[in-house]
Amino acid sequence: MYDSLTVKMFQMKSDKLPIINSAWDILSGGGSALDAIEEGATVCEVLQCSGTVGFGGKSDEDGETTLDALIMDGRTMNVGAVGALRRVKGAMSVARHILDYTKHSILVGDQATQFALKMGFKEESLITPNSNELWVEWNDEYHCQPNFWTNVEPNPEEYCGPYKKLDTLGKQRTPQKRNVGIDKFNHDTIAMVAVDKNGDVAAGTSTNGVKFKIPGRIGDSPIAGSGAYADNTVGGAAATGDGDVMLRFNPSFLAVEEMRRGASPNAAARTAIDRIASYYPSFSGAVIALTKDGEYGVACHGLETFPFVVQDSTRETCEPVSINCS
Repeated sequence: MYDSLTVKMFQMKSDKLPIINSAWDILSGGGSALDAIEEGATVCEVLQCSGTVGFGGKSDEDGETTLDALIMDGRTMNVGAVGALRRVKGAMSVARHILDYTKHSILVGDQATQFALKMGFKEESLITPNSNELWVEWNDEYHCQPNFWTNVEPNPEEYCGPYKKLDTLGKQRTPQKRNVGIDKFNHDTIAMVAVDKNGDVAAGTSTNGVKFKIPGRIGDSPIAGSGAYADNTVGGAAATGDGDVMLRFNPSFLAVEEMRRGASPNAAARTAIDRIASYYPSFSGAVIALTKDGEYGVACHGLETFPFVVQDSTRETCEPVSINCS
């Protein structure tokens, strides 16, 4: 048994190495996988990785940034998660507090904020000048294009709301196409899986969701089995991509169950990705999988390449890896 850490990364730049270093320092020093996941994701939140994690970055269609995060303990099968967290920056740490100090698994919205304040977190705006500038441009210059509405009027492909549902009673319904392009700058998540010296597995995610989402939306990241999953008897997995689609298939759970059945991590991740692609061939996303013995695998779809980082006790330094998704 040896320590192992697999992390979905954004771009292989030196300013992202603190994410790996901080998490690996905990593992290599004998710390827990849970602590490593919390610390690594928190560093990414502070760094505002690619504008897709942490405060600022992507806002909803009202101009507000909200946060989703999940952490799962593979020893106890306990989960802490937060969805649509408002006005509190440390989403992963709030999720950890839900795991440690409640019997619940997920808290959302303003009530999650109130919980965080009781736990000593600070309430502050998550809007930054950059995120506000992007929202103003989307709202004023691009007339709310693209967005996530469908089967409403006025036509969401041409106008801003407010919208009302189409009256389709007694009429043939013609669904409007989804007009949001999901790419690496619109959906990304910090997704991590770790095994510590005790053989305990943990997995976690953190994100600020998709750009200009409908307020209140949460994606796959804070959903156990979808965004991430961990089980000491097998290993763990985590996902990133088009969360509204991916959460319908619980890809992280499926990858872990495939490894339980004897599949390699690569094959397990591929099965999870292919299941989604068989229904949604144009979706984009990826799954990372890690066995309890430190073997890792990755599969992706709908992206040109997918970067991630691996570190374990057999390596002097972290290894950035990029696979071709086509």
